[in-house]
Amino acid sequence: MARPFLSVIIPAYNESKRLPLTLIDIDKHLEQQEYSYEILVVNDGSADQTAEIVNRFMPLIENLKIIDNKENKGKGAAVRQGMLLAKGTWRLFMDADNSTSIVEFNKMIPYFKEGYEVVIGSRDVRGARMLPPQAFYKRWLGDIGNLFIQALLLPGIWDTQCGFKCFSDEAAERIFHLTKIDRWGFDAEALALAKALNYQIKEMPVFWVNDPRTHVSWKTYLQVLWETVKVRWWLWQNAYGIK
Repeated sequence: MARPFLSVIIPAYNESKRLPLTLIDIDKHLEQQEYSYEILVVNDGSADQTAEIVNRFMPLIENLKIIDNKENKGKGAAVRQGMLLAKGTWRLFMDADNSTSIVEFNKMIPYFKEGYEVVIGSRDVRGARMLPPQAFYKRWLGDIGNLFIQALLLPGIWDTQCGFKCFSDEAAERIFHLTKIDRWGFDAEALALAKALNYQIKEMPVFWVNDPRTHVSWKTYLQVLWETVKVRWWLWQNAYGIK
């Protein structure tokens, strides 16, 4: 197979119920495109039938692959693994629940042509839509967390946590070889490293479907904030070895 234009990386932990419709939606859209692609599901030590579901779909969906990890290491570790094993010129990670559909990827392509090597989906910039709205307390926690992340790491980036981010092959290789965060704070770390490596980041609005079955809890918000502090400290100490 020639090198694909797009690699879609899907970190999955206990997603046997939501993943099938996501794979169907991705395949339905991408098979209509002129560019080549691969789909990599990174099974993060699921205790359910996630791996079996992907294996059943592989004869039906062209270029679908699975990276089947037996131990749970965290979403950050799964995304890192997928980014570094992917072959695509552009490498996009998205959520297994399809909260942002692959349909949004084509909106990123004009920004690639403008020279951006990191393009991220956002729920908090003009033009973004969310359905149904998040619960008030989640919105409040998210807003407080974002202001904290902006203050410490990423001024001007309004949504670091949306699970729909695309990197050029070069940016992906450089950034994800350096990342240390294995769990929820990896988004902010990856973007902070992109900034430190002088990549321009484009934040674009997306349509985001709010699934009440999300794995994100209030403890996750606290973990992200603590990991943000660690990334700030590592950058100050040059622990990443960026010259």
